[in-house]
Amino acid sequence: MAEGNNPAGSSARREYERRRANDEARLRKEWGRLGGVAVALSAEKQSTKAWSTGAVGEERVGAVLDRLASDSRRVLHDRRIPGSKANIDHLVVDSSGIWVIDAKRYAGKPERRVEGGLFRPKVEKLFVKGRDKTSLIEGVQWQMSKVQEALPGIPVVGILCFVDAEWGLLDPSFSVRDITIAWPRKLASMLKRTKPGEVDVIATAAALAATFRSA
Repeated sequence: MAEGNNPAGSSARREYERRRANDEARLRKEWGRLGGVAVALSAEKQSTKAWSTGAVGEERVGAVLDRLASDSRRVLHDRRIPGSKANIDHLVVDSSGIWVIDAKRYAGKPERRVEGGLFRPKVEKLFVKGRDKTSLIEGVQWQMSKVQEALPGIPVVGILCFVDAEWGLLDPSFSVRDITIAWPRKLASMLKRTKPGEVDVIATAAALAATFRSA
């Protein structure tokens, strides 16, 4: 079952609405009596639209996870990292451990590249649509480290789940620096195939919910 009352993507959705309201208020102030026309004719700022895009990605991944939630698989959405303004999009707890899942709504094909060799150390990188997005991997690793600090001794898995990315029919999921790159249906399949472990699901989910509060 899902823990807490926050639906997936709720904090991103709130931030989008706040920014949109501020953008509209600024236009109305600048244009006075023509403010309504200015709002109607102005394109949404990209920095504002990005929050809506992110919220949709989190909502779609969250819907997939909610359908898998049960007494033996607990799901938490949109959890605040203590001492930080950052959130963890989704946490799933089953008997195998804790899944830290970051949802991203990107177009383009994700791919793993290895750079270096001979005179330089080999380094794994993530590219999406030809652009270096390795920082997304580092973000999931950081989130995992915070979960591991809070609940030491429990296995933690990192997933970067892309919504709307380009995947071929035979493309497998892959990993970059031990972070699995997947899409929502593949993520669901992975969770269904998890081998049973010895983690106390109810106690672990409760401890996570207490430490990582709803955003």
